[in-house]
Amino acid sequence: MVMRFFSILLAGLLAAPVPSPLSAQAPVLKLNLVIVEGEGAVNNIKLRTAREAIVQVEDENHKPVAGAAVVFTLPSQGAGGAFASGQTFTTVTDAQGRAVARGLRPNRIQGRFQIHVTASKDGQTTNADIAMSNALPAGAVAGAASVKLIVILAVAAAGGLAGGLVYATHNGGGNNNGGVITTTTISTGTGTVGPPR
Repeated sequence: MVMRFFSILLAGLLAAPVPSPLSAQAPVLKLNLVIVEGEGAVNNIKLRTAREAIVQVEDENHKPVAGAAVVFTLPSQGAGGAFASGQTFTTVTDAQGRAVARGLRPNRIQGRFQIHVTASKDGQTTNADIAMSNALPAGAVAGAASVKLIVILAVAAAGGLAGGLVYATHNGGGNNNGGVITTTTISTGTGTVGPPR
């Protein structure tokens, strides 16, 4: 009887599968999301270029987690942009636990915005926000201001010229001053018309 018990026990132990060291990977208990690049980046809306957002997914021991699903989501209104796939970009972390949001094109709206990032694996989820902003480069702002100034001066000069011609034709065109020719002074710099001398 005892011998039969030991033979059954031995048969059960031999039939049980032996875990392989490769398949003995423990499930992730907690995920951490670290922003590697992109925080505080300023995107050039004139050239429609942006810095790539890069995150690293780590476990509770700060070791990289490969194969985690990562979703980058842009705001649907205001400053922001789009990926080739639209407002969201989905990827999987590499062997170093990194995920890169490729193909971000900023829209033409200046201002700050956030990219919402969600990472998940083995039923665990974590998220973070990456703050960025869209702006025109300094030279583009100065160039736009100088173009506006030139347009304003041209309009003012044209207004002054038109006003001077009207004055000359109504007041000086008839030459009723006893043979004295009156002249009109037009100043293009300020757009004013001076009195006859």
